[in-house]
Amino acid sequence: SGLTSCTIGSGVTSISEQTFYRCSGLTSIDIPDSVRSIGWGAFYYCTGLTSCTIGSGVTSFSTGAFEDCTSLTSINIPNGVTSIGYYLFYGCTSLTSVTIGSSVTEIGDDAFCDCSSLTRVTCLATTPPALSRYDVFKNTNNCPIYVPAESVDTYKAASNWSSYASRIQAIPK
Repeated sequence: SGLTSCTIGSGVTSISEQTFYRCSGLTSIDIPDSVRSIGWGAFYYCTGLTSCTIGSGVTSFSTGAFEDCTSLTSINIPNGVTSIGYYLFYGCTSLTSVTIGSSVTEIGDDAFCDCSSLTRVTCLATTPPALSRYDVFKNTNNCPIYVPAESVDTYKAASNWSSYASRIQAIPK
């Protein structure tokens, strides 16, 4: 809980599971472009974490990597990420905006569940990522889910996305 800052070196290629587990004093983290993967619960319960910059090298997040980071306010998932693990941002109650990069092809169970302060989710993928279940966006303040204009109908009809059809809108110009 006494760790307040950390510099991750540019040679680091992965952040292992539970590396920063319960580091409640950590307020911000910059993940360099060299990092390719973030392990299970790497930042789990880092309740003081308010900002996180994710480098463009990250391609995958494991289960619960940022679960219960209750002070985190926004997140941009880079375009190189293809998979979002289960419970990735579960219980991030201060999260107000999320941008999901264009390369994401699957989003795990409860990835954004209980992010009760969300005001917007933007998904840049033209093809709807596979949702493992319908509760990926459960208890997310009924916020709009913005997608590319040409893909709105496809998202609304896609398996498990259809439960969010009333929230799916074109990305504002």
